[in-house]
Amino acid sequence: MAYTDKLRDMVSDKKTAVLGVGLSNRPLIDMLLSFGADVTVHDIKSAEKLKDTYTYLVSKGVKTVLGPDYLSKIDADVIFRSPGIRPDYPGILRAQANNAVLTSEMQVFFEICPAKIIAVTGSDGKTTTTTVISKLLSKAGKNVYLGGNIGRPLLPLVDQMCEDDFAIVELSSFQLQTMTRSPHVAVITNVSPNHLDWHKDMDEYIAAKANILKYQTKMDRAVLNYENEVTNALKKSARGETVFFSSKREIETGVCEKDGFICRNGEKVVKVGDIKLPGRHNVENYMAAIAATYDWVGADDVREVALSFGGVEHRCEFVRELDGVMYYNSSIDSSPTRTIAALSNFNERVILLCGGYDKHLDYTLLGPPMCRFAKAVIVTGATKEKIKNALLSCPEYDKKTTALYEAKDYGEAVSIAHDIAKRGDRVILSPASASFDCFENFMERGNFFKNAVNSLK
Repeated sequence: MAYTDKLRDMVSDKKTAVLGVGLSNRPLIDMLLSFGADVTVHDIKSAEKLKDTYTYLVSKGVKTVLGPDYLSKIDADVIFRSPGIRPDYPGILRAQANNAVLTSEMQVFFEICPAKIIAVTGSDGKTTTTTVISKLLSKAGKNVYLGGNIGRPLLPLVDQMCEDDFAIVELSSFQLQTMTRSPHVAVITNVSPNHLDWHKDMDEYIAAKANILKYQTKMDRAVLNYENEVTNALKKSARGETVFFSSKREIETGVCEKDGFICRNGEKVVKVGDIKLPGRHNVENYMAAIAATYDWVGADDVREVALSFGGVEHRCEFVRELDGVMYYNSSIDSSPTRTIAALSNFNERVILLCGGYDKHLDYTLLGPPMCRFAKAVIVTGATKEKIKNALLSCPEYDKKTTALYEAKDYGEAVSIAHDIAKRGDRVILSPASASFDCFENFMERGNFFKNAVNSLK
């Protein structure tokens, strides 16, 4: 029996509502149709904005409810929620009161996946940690499926998987909030204020992250950051083995740094200097990955990956050198803490491009690092004033060492950076903000930046 037969039984001849036509839900819609479901798509965008997607849906006989009131009337037996849609919208609650089942593409994947699932969440570092875990297991000869919030939906691939395979999944707080399944290995890199435009408060955000541990068993593992106050406290929520990692102190049981090596339970695994990715935060990412995979990955595998892996797209990604100026794309940096980590990668002062959608975060902590590590800051987007005020109000601010510029958009920001940069300078896009004021996602923003930089003459 195919694993997806469970989904077929769930939706066959049923009215299904798919809320949001995101990356994960497009393959889901095709699966639902193939299983004989009656599919209605609800999306805030108009037919004109959905463009080819709308044409495709209509050609397949999918009904649509579009526009601002897209969640007001949901008539369905099964509802598939996109991660960005809160589960407590009145329309969703009314449908549930009428016996509709609320689920998601990721929830169903966890319910039917035969492979071992290693899932990573956190405020910072989860994309790199997820990628490193997948590379370590692949190097060790395992069959690996990488996906989730990192980009690729895994549900359509379930029937290709077996019990000896590994599914490596990045999970956001949006996905986790309503999950009722947990992974075999759960990694929480850290928790700091983020997405407070979406979550009601910090307590709800922490609870969503902690949900990754809630349904684990005694046979499962939780990997937690010893140096992060929130994740350290989550040990009490762990139901199975708990493995801490620490980048600041030696710990007898767990993963830490000793004598220039990352060690597990005192045994050397990999030399810190062998890690190609720059920055202390990437040492932590490797610690978390080692803690997650030590049952299946040897030290030689870790060293080979550390020496060869240069990073993921849109995170401190080198774009080009022009007239002696180096340009870097770190569009994935959607919070102040991510930008602080990006700035720490460079030994010299950089020209920083930042700003974007406002997630209602505190930007004051960004002031001192900008003063110390930026020779120029170019601000744009909805958070422009917040970042500008964080710089100007910082006691360390000196306009002679950190220049401030304002741009109407990222196109103009790139032009300003090009005009002021001198040979030997480093220019980095690290927005410290989400992308939704001007772009669909951070990938589109990063690609816009790369195209703009590559168009410079």
